[in-house]
Amino acid sequence: MAANADDAEPTSPAPLAEDLRSADWRDVPSRNDAMVSALSGTVGGPVGRHALIGRTRFFTPMRVILLLAVVFLAFGWFAKAGCIQQAPVGESGQVGLDWSGSRQYVAMCYSDTVPLYGAERLDQGAFPYKTSWEEVRGDGSIQMRYMEYPVISGLYQYGAMKVAKAWDSITWLPGAIQVALYFNVVAFGLALAWLVTVWASTLLAGRRVWDGALIACSPLVIVHVFTNFDPLATAFAAGGLLAWARKRPVLAGILLGLGGAAKLYPLLLLGPLFVLCLRAGKTRDWLVTALSAVAAWLAVNLPIAALYPHGWYEFFRLNSERGADPDSLYNVIASFTSWKGLDGPLAQGESPSNLNAVSLLLFVAVCIGVGYVALTAQRRPRVAQLCFLLVAGFLLTNKVWSPQYSLWLVPLAVLALPHRRLLLAWMTIDALVWVPRMMYYLGVSNKGLPEQWFTGTVVIRDIAVLVLCALVLRQIHRPSEDLVRYGFIDDPAGGVLDQAPDKQPAWLPGWLKPSKAKDPEPVTV
Repeated sequence: MAANADDAEPTSPAPLAEDLRSADWRDVPSRNDAMVSALSGTVGGPVGRHALIGRTRFFTPMRVILLLAVVFLAFGWFAKAGCIQQAPVGESGQVGLDWSGSRQYVAMCYSDTVPLYGAERLDQGAFPYKTSWEEVRGDGSIQMRYMEYPVISGLYQYGAMKVAKAWDSITWLPGAIQVALYFNVVAFGLALAWLVTVWASTLLAGRRVWDGALIACSPLVIVHVFTNFDPLATAFAAGGLLAWARKRPVLAGILLGLGGAAKLYPLLLLGPLFVLCLRAGKTRDWLVTALSAVAAWLAVNLPIAALYPHGWYEFFRLNSERGADPDSLYNVIASFTSWKGLDGPLAQGESPSNLNAVSLLLFVAVCIGVGYVALTAQRRPRVAQLCFLLVAGFLLTNKVWSPQYSLWLVPLAVLALPHRRLLLAWMTIDALVWVPRMMYYLGVSNKGLPEQWFTGTVVIRDIAVLVLCALVLRQIHRPSEDLVRYGFIDDPAGGVLDQAPDKQPAWLPGWLKPSKAKDPEPVTV
C-alpha cells in the first residue's frame, strides 16, 4: 500500500541553489582575520555562526563601506584645512591666504590645488590651454607656459574655478577667500570620485566585499586624496575595470580612455587585458575595448589640440623636460652617492634624454616581464594581479613618483592581494613618507630635515611595494594560496576571461605557453 502523501518528507522539485549570501560563501573577516576579529570587539565581536549574512535591509556592506569612506574623506579634508587659512596680508591689511612661517610644510597640509589656483591663472578666470604666461628661467631666458595637466584634469580645474567664483558672487552664501572656496569645490568633486572608486572596487571584490573597507579606510586617503586630482583617474580606472567585469567592453574602453585623459595610468590597464585575452582567445573583446578607449581619448583631446595646440602640448613638453623627481629611484641613488645622474648637469630647458630613455627601457622590461608571467603561468592570472604588477612597475621605474600617485595602487593592491595586515602596513609606510617629505621641503635652514632622511623613507616604501609584487607573483604561480579564488570562483574582475579555458594562438612559441603540469586545487578555506 502506498504511503500517505501527508507523511512524506517535503522535497524540492529541483536542487536547491546555494545561498550566495550565506556565511559559508561570503568572506567574513571578523571570523577569519585575527586583526579584524580583534577590532570587531568595539561593535560586539565577530559575527555569529547563525547570522544571515547579507540580509540587512539598510546597513548593507556597501553602505557601511561608503560611510567609512566618507569618514576618512572628512579626515583628509581636515588634514588639508590648515592650508586654506586666511589672515590679513600686506600693508593694506587685505585678507588673503596665510602661508606664513611655511605653514604648508610645518602643518603638513600642502595641496597642489591651492598654489595652482594662481599659478595656472585660474584666479583670473582664464581658460586652460588658451591662456599663456611668461616664466623666467634660471638662466634669464623666457619660457611661455600653459596649463600643465591633461585635458580632463585641466577642464575639471576650470569648472571648479567657475563654481568657486559663482559662489563668491552670491552674498548670502558662507564667504571666504576665493582660493579657499576653490579648494572646497575641488575637494567635493574629488571626494565623489573617490567614492566611485570605492564603490566600483568593492563590486569587483566579489564575495570578499569587505575588502572594500580597506580601500575606504586607507591611511593614504587621509594624506593624499586632496593633494592633487588623481581620484578622477582612479574613478575612471575602477569604473572601467568594473565595466569589463560586467562584460561591457565598449563602456570599459570609454571609461579607461577618459581616465587616460585625466592621468596616464588607466590606459596602462589595457596591457594586462591584452595578454590575458591573447591567452584565452578573446582578443576580439580586447580590440573593442582598446578602440573604444582610443576613441574616447581622441574625442576629449582633439578639440583642445586643434584649438590650442601649444597649450595642449604643454603636458607632454613638461614631462619630457623634467628631471628625476625627489622620490624617484634615480634621485634616491643620487642622494646617497656622488652620482650626478644619467645626464649630468643640464642646461635650462634641456631634456634629460638619457634618463628618459633608461626609464622607458626599464618600463618596457617590466611590460615584457608581466606579459611573460601572464602567458606562461600554470593558471591564468587574475586581471587585478597583472594590473597591480604593471602599475607598480611603472611607478618604480618612472622618473616621477608624485606622492599622490600611490593612490593608484590602493584599489589594485587590495583586489590583487587581499591580505589586510600586509596592505595596511604598506599603506601606513607610504602615508608616513609625507612627514619627512614636508620636513625636507621646509629646508635644513628652517629646522627641516636633510634630503637623506626623506629618500631613506622612500627606499622603505619602495621595498614594501616590491614585497607586495613578490607576493602577488607567488600567488600567481601558487593559485591555491590565492584568497580570491574560492571553489568555483576564478576571477571576479575577469569578465569574458572568467572561467574561460586557455586558447593560445598557434603562432605563439612553446616557451610562451603555460606548462601542462597539474594545477593545485583552489583554496577552499
